[in-house]
Amino acid sequence: MSKNKTIIVFLVKFFATYFILSGIYSIYLKQTQEKVDLFSCSPLTKTVANHVQKLSNILGYNAYVEQSTDELSMKFIFNGEYVSRIIEGCNSFSIIILFLSFIIAFSGSLKATFLFGLFGSVLIYIVNLLRIIAISILYHRFPKYQNILHDLVFPSIIYGLTFVLWVTWVKYFSNINKNASTKKL
Repeated sequence: MSKNKTIIVFLVKFFATYFILSGIYSIYLKQTQEKVDLFSCSPLTKTVANHVQKLSNILGYNAYVEQSTDELSMKFIFNGEYVSRIIEGCNSFSIIILFLSFIIAFSGSLKATFLFGLFGSVLIYIVNLLRIIAISILYHRFPKYQNILHDLVFPSIIYGLTFVLWVTWVKYFSNINKNASTKKL
C-alpha cells in the first residue's frame, strides 16, 4: 500500500505542478504574442533568439535574428543565409516546466529543490542555446539532413540532458531515497 501511495502522491504532484505551470505559461503566451495583423513572438522567445545571436557572434559566427513577418517565429540568419527559425517550442520553457514538475513531484528539502530547480533550468536553457546554434550551423553546412537533425539528433540532446538531471535529482537530492533508507533501519 505504501508503494501505491508514493506513486499516487508523485503523479498528483507532477500533474498538478505541470498543469499549473503550463497554464500560467499559456496565459503568458496569449497575452504577449501577436498573430493577427502583425506577427510578434513572446518576449521569452525573442530573448532566446537574441541570446542565440549574441552567443553565435561571440563564437565567431556572423549571425543575427529578426521577427518573421509570415509567422510567429524569429528568423535566424547565419552567414547571410536564413537557415532556421526559432519558435515558441524552441525556447526551452516547455521542457523547463516538465523538468521542474518532476523535481517538485520527487521533492527534496525546500533549499535543495529550489537550488537544483534553478541550476537545472539554467543548464537546460544554456544547452538549448548551444543546440539551436549547432543545428543552425549544421543546417547551413548539410541542408539535406535537416529532418534527421531536427527530429532525432537535437531532441535527444535536450531530452537526454533532462533525463540525466532527473536521475541525478532522484539519486542524490530527492526525499525518495531518504525515505527508503529510513525504512530499512
